[in-house]
Amino acid sequence: MRRTITFLLIRLNWLTPSQSLIARFQRNNDSEILQYLLRNGSYKTRPIAATALADMEDHTSIPLLLEAIHDSIHHVSIAALNALEYLDVAKETKRIINRKRFHWVKLFNDKSNAPKKPKAKSNIYRWERASKKSFEMVKERLKRPIR
Repeated sequence: MRRTITFLLIRLNWLTPSQSLIARFQRNNDSEILQYLLRNGSYKTRPIAATALADMEDHTSIPLLLEAIHDSIHHVSIAALNALEYLDVAKETKRIINRKRFHWVKLFNDKSNAPKKPKAKSNIYRWERASKKSFEMVKERLKRPIR
């Protein structure tokens, strides 16, 4: 009874599951709730749910973990990859995992090797310029009396 009420509160977004609550679901082998949290949970609960599903050795959650690999939150996809590796899945799935990891390495290397844009120098006044001629002009304008 308590399980169904808790699950209902989570589905209605009235209860945000904590790590201890997810651990309780894991101890009780509630893979249905953990799969729901992996699919619809917040960005904080999805990686915890993926790890809990792997610790439970729930092989029915492999398709859901394969979907979670392509999550927009990086920590979720890493947790899903680690969970799939922990479950020791088929060779085809391992190829997908390796491709995803190499893709991340390539993205990281592309970002670190990209040329950095120089910052534009901001001027307080629109008539202020960096050349010596304009500096002289600024000095002349400062000498004039204020109207």
